[in-house]
Amino acid sequence: MTRAAEIDRATKETQVALRLGLDGSGAGERRTGVGFLDHMLDLLARHGRLDLDVQVTGDLETGAHHTVEDTGIVLGQALDRALGDRAGIARYGHAVVPMDEARASCAVDISGRPYCAFAAELPPGGTGGFDHELAEEFFRAVANGSRLTLHVTVETGTNAHHMIEAAFKAFARALREAVAIDPTESGVPSTKGTLTA
Repeated sequence: MTRAAEIDRATKETQVALRLGLDGSGAGERRTGVGFLDHMLDLLARHGRLDLDVQVTGDLETGAHHTVEDTGIVLGQALDRALGDRAGIARYGHAVVPMDEARASCAVDISGRPYCAFAAELPPGGTGGFDHELAEEFFRAVANGSRLTLHVTVETGTNAHHMIEAAFKAFARALREAVAIDPTESGVPSTKGTLTA
């Protein structure tokens, strides 16, 4: 069974081409025009064991907001498509990741119900063309696009780069756990019998 998806999305603000494989090794290139976002997507692919190829052209002259949000939307849609009917998955995942002085936790439920709770006291400003508040926008877009319940908390930290990196790594590890095939699960892990509606 190949759990993969390809999505191309074009608007007046961005053009996103994304290829995702859930059972990968971190292969692929991430080129969004936003250096820090590329770095975070590299971490997501490597620690989530995702094959992820992302090419984005966006209206960066207005800032990185549209590029970051639309990349999250398309990644979420690809995740939703690659998961199919969700049969046999673990469904839940959780991770706590330290990054020097920073520490973040993430809990994922592939529930079919989009929800994002993001809690972080990030310093104002930006890193590598990425305004710090865009971290929340990215995670919310992924959660909505993939219809998953996502809780991300940056528990401590002073360096925004470390804090956001810890959040992305925690998400990657939690997602990896949630999408994993559970050999003891014979169907969809829900008493409703579906996680897609």
